[in-house]
Amino acid sequence: MDPSGDLEEDGDLFDAAVQLSIQESFKDIASLGSVEHQKILDAIFRGDLFALQELSDYPAAFTEVDSKGWYPIHRAAVQQSVQVLEMVLYGSYRMSLEEETADGETPLILATQAGLVEIVRTLLEHGASPNRINSKNESPLLLACPKKWTAIHEAAKVGCTDILTLLLQHGGNVSETEENGVTPMGIAAEYGQAEALDILIHYGGDVNAQAPNGDSVLYDTAGSGNPVCIELLLQHGADPNIANLSLQLPIHWAAYKGNYLSLYSALRMLIPVTTRKALRLSGQSPIHTAADGGHVRCMELLVDRGFDVNALLDTNVSEKYGDMRKTALHFAVSNGDVTGVQLLLNAGAKTDMDPLHCLLVAVRTGRYEIVRILLASQADVNCYFTEVNDTVFPTALQYCLRDEMMMRLLLNGGYDAEKCFCCPHDSTWGCSSEHTSEKVPFCDFISVSWLVQFSGRAVQVLLDYVNHVIICSKLKMVLKKHKEWTEIAEILGNPRSLQHQCRLAIRREMTPLRLGDPKFINSAPFPPGLKSYLMYKEHDLYGRILYQE
Repeated sequence: MDPSGDLEEDGDLFDAAVQLSIQESFKDIASLGSVEHQKILDAIFRGDLFALQELSDYPAAFTEVDSKGWYPIHRAAVQQSVQVLEMVLYGSYRMSLEEETADGETPLILATQAGLVEIVRTLLEHGASPNRINSKNESPLLLACPKKWTAIHEAAKVGCTDILTLLLQHGGNVSETEENGVTPMGIAAEYGQAEALDILIHYGGDVNAQAPNGDSVLYDTAGSGNPVCIELLLQHGADPNIANLSLQLPIHWAAYKGNYLSLYSALRMLIPVTTRKALRLSGQSPIHTAADGGHVRCMELLVDRGFDVNALLDTNVSEKYGDMRKTALHFAVSNGDVTGVQLLLNAGAKTDMDPLHCLLVAVRTGRYEIVRILLASQADVNCYFTEVNDTVFPTALQYCLRDEMMMRLLLNGGYDAEKCFCCPHDSTWGCSSEHTSEKVPFCDFISVSWLVQFSGRAVQVLLDYVNHVIICSKLKMVLKKHKEWTEIAEILGNPRSLQHQCRLAIRREMTPLRLGDPKFINSAPFPPGLKSYLMYKEHDLYGRILYQE
C-alpha cells in the first residue's frame, strides 16, 4: 500500500469537507441591499473572478451586509481561493480588515476557525491584526489552538501549527490570555500539542506562565500526559515545583489523571524532579491523588519509589473534605477501589489514622469486600466515631442495622455485641457504671422512628454472639411489637448451651483483631469443623456468596 496515496486521499477528503462547509455557510443567504451586492455574493460562491473584477466598479456594494450580518470580505475569508479573496479585498478598499460580523468575528478569525492556511497568510500580509479579540474574547492566536479538540491528530488535520506560525510571524502576542486567563501555551499544554508548544516556546512563550487559578503550563501538561510536552517544557526551564491555588503540583495532577500509559509515563518523569520540600509545602502526597483518581499503577509506582502510604494530608487540605480524611487508604475505600485498598494495605497502610476510620467508611457505603479485606488486615471492628453519636456500643453497627449481611460480617469478625445490651435503664446490667449518662445506649438508638422497624431482627442476630443477657424494660417494650419477640423471649428465658458458651470463650481469647485474619484462623490448631463453628460459618452470608461465585 502506498502511504503517499493515503495522504493524498486524506487531503482530498479534507478539501471536500472544507468545500462542503463553505457551501453550508452560503445557504439561505440573501442580500439586504443592492442588486450588485447579491451578484458579489453569488460570484464569491462560484469563485467567478471575472464577475468580481467587473463588480469592483461598485465599491459601495462591498460595504453592504447580507442577511446574516456578513460583509463580502467575510464570505471571501471562508472559501479556499486566494485569488477570490484578493479580488474582494480590491473591491473592499473602503473598509478595514477588522470589520466584524453580527457575531463579532473578523475575517482573520473566520479563516482561522476554518483552518484555511493560505487565506490566513493573505489576510496577514494585507495587515490583518492577529491580536484582535472577538466578542467571545477569542483572538486568532487562541483559535489556532482550539479548546474543543479531543485528540492531537485533529490539530494536524486542520493545519493548526502552520496557522499558529503565521500568526506569530505577523506579530501575534504569545502571552495573550483568554477570558479565563489562560495563555496559548496553557491550551497547547492541556491538549498535549507538542508541536504547537514548541512553536510557542520558540516565539518567547513563558514556560512557567500560570493561569489565575495558579495552574502552570507544566501542570496542564501533566494532565494531558504527553511525555514529549513534559520533556520539552523541562528542557526549557519549566519548574515542576510551582503549586496552584489548591496547593497541587504537576506530580499530583499526573497521579490523579494517570489512567493511560502516557500519563503513567508523565508521572515517572515528574517524580525525580519534584522536591520533597515542595511536596511538604503542598500538604499532600501524590499517593493521595493517585488513590483519589483510582489509579493502581500510579500507586504501585509511587510505593516503589519510596512514597509513604501512611502520609497524612495537612489540616488545611483535610478540612476541605466533610469527613476530615487524612490518608490515601481513605480515598481508596471511599471510591470502592478494592484493588487499590489491597495494594495500600499490602504496602503497610494503617487502617486507623483517619478521624472516621476506613472500616466505618466501608460499612457505611456497603462495601462488603473492602470490609472483609480491612478486617483481615486487623482493622478495629470495635472503634468509635463520636462526632455524630457518642454511643455505648461500637460505631460500626449504626451503619448496618438494616443490612444483616454486613452485621454478620462485623459480628463474625469480632464485633462486641455485648455492648449493645449494656445500658443504665433499670440498673440491670453491671457494665453500665463504666459509661457516662451522655453516651447513647443501644436500646435508645434502636428505638428511633426510622430504625425501630428493624429492631426485632437486629436483636435476634445479636443474640447469636452473646452469652445470657438481660434486656432493659425499654428495649423489651420495643421488641414485643415485633414478630421476632417469641423467639427472642425463648432465648432470653433459657440458659445458653455449653457449646455456645465455649465458642464465645475461645473467641474472647483469640481477640477481635485476630478473628478477622484468615491467616491466623487457618494456622490455629483446631480441626476444620471446630474452626468453622468458631467463625460462625453457618451465619457467614457474605462468605456463601463468595463461595457460589
